[in-house]
Amino acid sequence: MSGTQASTKRTAFGGCPHDCPDTCSMIFEIEDDKLVGVRGNPDHPMTRGSLCVKLNDYEKRHHHPDRLLYPLKRIGPKGSKQFKRISWDEALSEITDRWKAIIADAGPHAIMPNSYLGHQGLVHGLNGGDAFFNRMGATVCERTFCGEGSCTAWLLTVGPTAGVDPESYLYSNYIVIWGCNSVSTNLHHWHIVKEAQRKGAKVVVIDPYTSRTAKEADWHIAPKPGTDGALAMAMMNVIIAEGLVDQDYVDRYTVGYAELAERARTRTPEWAEQITGIAADDIRRFAREYAKAGASAIRMGVALERNYGGSQAIRAISCLPALTGAWRHVGGGVTQFPVWEHPYKFDVICRPDLIPEGTPVVNILQLGRALTGELDLKTKLQSMMVWNTNPITQAPETDKIIKGLLRDDLFLVVADHFLTDTAAYADIVLPAAMGAEMEDMILSWGHLYLTYNAKCVEPPGEALPNNEIFRRLAKLMGYTEENFQWSDSECLEHYVDWSSPACEGADLAYLREHGFFKLKVGSADTRARHREGNFPTPSGKCHFRVEGATNFVAGPFRQMYEGFQPGEALDELPDYVASRESPESDPERAQRFPLNIISPKSHGFLNSCYANMDDKIKGQGEQFVLINARDADERGIMNADRVTVFNDRGAFESVARISTDVGPGIVVATLGYWRQLNNGTVNCISSAEFGDMGHSPTFSDNLVQVRRGTNDVAAQVA
Repeated sequence: MSGTQASTKRTAFGGCPHDCPDTCSMIFEIEDDKLVGVRGNPDHPMTRGSLCVKLNDYEKRHHHPDRLLYPLKRIGPKGSKQFKRISWDEALSEITDRWKAIIADAGPHAIMPNSYLGHQGLVHGLNGGDAFFNRMGATVCERTFCGEGSCTAWLLTVGPTAGVDPESYLYSNYIVIWGCNSVSTNLHHWHIVKEAQRKGAKVVVIDPYTSRTAKEADWHIAPKPGTDGALAMAMMNVIIAEGLVDQDYVDRYTVGYAELAERARTRTPEWAEQITGIAADDIRRFAREYAKAGASAIRMGVALERNYGGSQAIRAISCLPALTGAWRHVGGGVTQFPVWEHPYKFDVICRPDLIPEGTPVVNILQLGRALTGELDLKTKLQSMMVWNTNPITQAPETDKIIKGLLRDDLFLVVADHFLTDTAAYADIVLPAAMGAEMEDMILSWGHLYLTYNAKCVEPPGEALPNNEIFRRLAKLMGYTEENFQWSDSECLEHYVDWSSPACEGADLAYLREHGFFKLKVGSADTRARHREGNFPTPSGKCHFRVEGATNFVAGPFRQMYEGFQPGEALDELPDYVASRESPESDPERAQRFPLNIISPKSHGFLNSCYANMDDKIKGQGEQFVLINARDADERGIMNADRVTVFNDRGAFESVARISTDVGPGIVVATLGYWRQLNNGTVNCISSAEFGDMGHSPTFSDNLVQVRRGTNDVAAQVA
């Protein structure tokens, strides 16, 4: 017998933890207690055994040589990345001692959490630290990076419904992908769309530029940025004027049709042509095809909300299937976020009941303004903890954020996997565990499955799961609430409503055995959720008209917060609302910055995840800007020239790609590149102004100029 011990191999179920609607069910491959590979779970009806280019070698991220392994303390200037290794006891003691001193001197409002969906788990993800900071009484972080404008519009119109099951698109006759680059950001749904296309469904993609998805469509419609609402209103005009309304459905299951019809009367295709740049005849053709197809499905992307007026556009789009009766059919209707029918218990996860009255709120989009004193905060922020996000690349007005993080009187704690752009400015850096190293249930906002993730290997070095970090902090802060003692498994027992009818036949043991579970909310081949109305609205109907609604301001507990004032009244009906920054809406600004910029997600990165990995950078390419030949010629720009993209908020350098994928007047630069590896990134130029509803972002509502060369960026910005 050989003296060499045979290696041990095993597998475990995983769930992709990244901010993506697909939430893939995965198989972890472990050899000798080391993660050696990942693959898609072939039994999952959406994953179908495949993974995207970001995740297909996930084990390399776990074992990356730059991974943080030990707690660090800053010993050099902020941003210099000069740190020394310290113990966990030293790190946590310094953090809690500093926080206790700040609370004693200025109160808990001087401390703020900052997190997002760098991890989507119920335990370790977006909301994993909420209970801790709510117990502290810290300033509330209002997180509206993505979806809140869309959610506000959706809830006003149809209520908290999942809409069309993404798997039901297989039975659609006509599919509209509106403001979503599915090939790059929703790949597994795109496989279903392509299967429907092969069966005869027509696929229409609506996007201001020719994305990877648009190139595979039967018809690409390219409105000017921020004009989708005008297109939707003109569709209504045609559907109503040409008698394509399902009047029986409208009479039975909708509210406000007469008022909507009156508004739509003047929103003609000719009117919309002047706004969108789409020919009136094409608008008529699109409206007719959509209305006559029966099982017409619309997949809305969150990109729709990223202009001022984007949420009103989503309201208008959400009304279309009720006008035509598409909801009657399997594969007919609209999909926004299926998460509405998931039985997660966010009140238990977040503990909003612990928030003291009078607590202030800072919106994550306006972090730079808060840190630099531009916002009128009664209590100056003296400390912030960041986890699951990298605001220096992901948030707007980046230069203001850096200015704020450079403050000597700001105590910054960051928990992360790498020394990110944000972690570089931290006083204390904590090494966080990755997906295969912790148990969790991964939030699924793009399909109707619960997705389990097993802990199957130990974290390297001294890295800890997020929830363990907060458990230890809570103990040192003296917080004795029961939830701060729960193990990760106990959290999962409490965080999901296992008694819900949607969970019939499932519990945590089932998930551990099978890896995923489809909620009992109707089969994809029979589900027509709103065939007879039954919308989860107060009236049970789709609301074309909503009376007395005011804008979303930080959710149902907003009245508890400092300086609470009700939001402004919303328009009772959907309509087109113009962008803030465009040549048409702000011609004076357009004289200085004449180009609309769109900043979609990258194909090779997941937000800023993977943008520090050489193989992913190679696949994605160096930071670039797509520009039309006419605009390039006017500026003396040749293909592959280095250029500066700028406005009065900031600037970034990139490589010019002259392309017919963008029309004149539009440039495209994708999100996620790290600033420490580039001279600026796209969010340097992004505005922190809110959209029309839900404090939504305006990442695609920005005007810029592009100049050849990269010398003296500051002078070009000025």
